[in-house]
Amino acid sequence: MRALVIGGTGGMGQGVARDLIKQEQIKSVILGDINTDPNRVQDKLRASEKVSLVKIDVNDHSAMVKTISDVDVVINCAGPFYKTAVAVARAAVEARVNYIDICDDYEAVPILFSSADIDKAAKEAGITVLTGMGSDPGTNNVLVKWYADQMDRVDEIHLFWVVSIAELAGAAWDHSLHMVTGKIPQYLDGKLEYVEGGTGEETAEFLPPLGTCVVRYVGHPQPITIPKYIEGVKKVVIKGALIPLWVDELIKEQKETGFLSTEALEIKGTKVVPYDLTLRLWDTIPKNRDNGPAASGLKVIVKGERQGRGVTYTADIVGRMAPGTGLPASIAALMMFAGDVKVKGVVAPEGCIDPEKFLKELLKRGARIHQTETISSLFKL
Repeated sequence: MRALVIGGTGGMGQGVARDLIKQEQIKSVILGDINTDPNRVQDKLRASEKVSLVKIDVNDHSAMVKTISDVDVVINCAGPFYKTAVAVARAAVEARVNYIDICDDYEAVPILFSSADIDKAAKEAGITVLTGMGSDPGTNNVLVKWYADQMDRVDEIHLFWVVSIAELAGAAWDHSLHMVTGKIPQYLDGKLEYVEGGTGEETAEFLPPLGTCVVRYVGHPQPITIPKYIEGVKKVVIKGALIPLWVDELIKEQKETGFLSTEALEIKGTKVVPYDLTLRLWDTIPKNRDNGPAASGLKVIVKGERQGRGVTYTADIVGRMAPGTGLPASIAALMMFAGDVKVKGVVAPEGCIDPEKFLKELLKRGARIHQTETISSLFKL
């Protein structure tokens, strides 16, 4: 198996590559990136005979098609995905090569599912375009499917996540600001609605060292994809947080005061987009401040009914962001190569990944999932 990792010299791309090179069936892993400085690549990857570097620009369609044509699967880790997912998927479809991404931006998802030159063409080519196969979305989508399959009816799905800024770098900052800007999708009362990003504040408990965190509505794809596959669900909400708390509080203030506006202002004869300026400033704002623990966390809550009784499943995971995101994409690529992913065309994890096989592989790689099942009584007082 030959794999191309787009955004391969970034943190998430290297997280994918580190797992791939350990697998016997992997013959080569190409790290494709606009920045091919070998000093960006970790020692283990540089030392591997399976790994090579290639310069690739996601805006150069013909070059992408040519490079992708030489591999068995392309894994897109080049964020922010509202700028890259559609372009790379189109190139993969034209090259007739299976595609996986770790897209956590909701805007790309409707385009991927509705575009005839992506979904229809992928089906005709007999390939899979799997979008959102990281940690969130990704692992939590698979957990939702795992629990839903054990219920007669699913009513509500609550997805929470926390990322410490000690783990943030590069394009992740763009996504972090973008996901709370403007109206974002949430699935409420059986229909897709758009709410103001960064609202809906509540607290959630995560595993140590994260603890109690304040989470808010964020723009991720699950409210769009999960209702496609979990029949009858009435609520799918996703809320997240950057910690320490001062980070989200400052982002909230920046949003309220116009610093996240994408409308250009003229200042001394020069047009300046406040969002672009603020994004650049976040490269330095965290310096000499509390950056929190080097850990991230997920919480999945699925509520429904089985045999006439109310059932609530919860799952909690805590760990480092790069392996937490990279391992699911690597596992999915290996499942795809083994023929375990049957769906052709555009699909989300909950629509094509066998939860039992996936979770078995994730646990083999050292993941720990704290799960609970709560069953309500048949008797009413």
